[in-house]
Amino acid sequence: MIQRTLEEIAAMAGGKLQNASYGGLSVSGVSKDTRTLAPGNLYIPLIGDAFDGHLFAETAFERGAVASLWQQDRLSPPQGRPLILVDDCLEALQRLAVAYREQLPARIVGITGSNGKTTTKDLTASVLSTAFRVHKTGGNYNNHIGLPLTLLELEEDTEIVVLEMGMSGRGEIELLSRLAEPEIAIITNIGDAHLLQLGSRMEIARAKTEILAGLQPGGTLVYNGDESLMETALAELEQSGVRTPGDYGRVRFGPSEGNDLFPSGISMDRKGSHFTLGESGEQEFYIPLLGAHNVANALAACAVGRYFGLDDASIARGLAEVKVTGMRIEVLQAPDGLTVWNDAYNASPTAMRAALTLLHEAEGFGRKFACLGDMLELGPDEAELHREIGRFLDPAQVTGVFAFGPLSKHLTDGAGERFPDGAVRHFQDKEELATALRAVAGPQDVVLIKGSRGMRMEQVAAFVMQLGG
Repeated sequence: MIQRTLEEIAAMAGGKLQNASYGGLSVSGVSKDTRTLAPGNLYIPLIGDAFDGHLFAETAFERGAVASLWQQDRLSPPQGRPLILVDDCLEALQRLAVAYREQLPARIVGITGSNGKTTTKDLTASVLSTAFRVHKTGGNYNNHIGLPLTLLELEEDTEIVVLEMGMSGRGEIELLSRLAEPEIAIITNIGDAHLLQLGSRMEIARAKTEILAGLQPGGTLVYNGDESLMETALAELEQSGVRTPGDYGRVRFGPSEGNDLFPSGISMDRKGSHFTLGESGEQEFYIPLLGAHNVANALAACAVGRYFGLDDASIARGLAEVKVTGMRIEVLQAPDGLTVWNDAYNASPTAMRAALTLLHEAEGFGRKFACLGDMLELGPDEAELHREIGRFLDPAQVTGVFAFGPLSKHLTDGAGERFPDGAVRHFQDKEELATALRAVAGPQDVVLIKGSRGMRMEQVAAFVMQLGG
């Protein structure tokens, strides 16, 4: 983590010490939250719509903060405390993070996309960790606050940083990319998350390609070559002069053989996926994740591993040893033997189809059940998008559909067009849903649980596991 004197911190953040006599004090790390602040930290009092961190500055000092930023338009600064005066605390945090990054030798990998960002981050970091000292984005620190905080966590001997970049609207990825200045960037895919904010998949593609704004000259973009919107968005950037075709390299991955990296020989067991790379087929790769969409995420990680000079054996070891962030096709085993696929972290139509395709194609189970929650932030077409997912469900492969949430009523309407009476049920209560599901799902069966983050479908997974006998 950052360790600098207050005099250095003030210069890096574009601020000034309220009292120069404190300039020799040493800071170790930063914190924006007094509840998790560690002694020695610099306190960052951020301001939001419903909170003002300046109100907790004195608490931060009482808990061991060495100093605090202080936005100059805020009244009543704590007396006799080491303060760095700044025009805007968020911008000062971002400037401090950029200045610290520029002082370190670490190389930067940036990752964005509609789906699979976190899984791809985990896979990429695991691959690179076989040969380098690697730091990756933790938790949900993938926005204009979290990314700078992640940079300030870096140890000075970090060799590679893998940064996840999230967004909800235009301009956000551009900001993150300019803060990070990645050497290599990944766009996992162009899905339909954030249709509410952006209106179309083309606008989503334009938003994701903003990651090129901060890509270093001569850097490399790794992206899904089967997504035609990517080529359109990249051509627009080049025509506008934002980038030129010769100032960055491209590596395309995806299921089609026309890509630079494509899979062959994909097979799955109950806990993971096996594949080879299509152009060679010599090295077998394994990921403890299910689904062709996760194989695609692994291809992106392979591309980054090769960029940094790793051989395929090292890449394979990193993929096999990955520790993936929870609730992303997390395989759970109930006491009676029922298999639960907890994929409750998030959902969009693209991600939902990928998970349901996995369920359709799964072998070795007795019966298969889909337990689905609402997909949020889809805009004016949300009802029809839910109906389409319902129609996508295959009654020849899935025994029953259990849905939760107001929008999922449209999903059950769509599924009801194909499924027999009684096979599709809608619930307003999660525990009632889990009880009904547990009444029919047995030891040899599998249940997929998926929904948007706001639906908290992991609670259903917990109920199902508790009810196992």
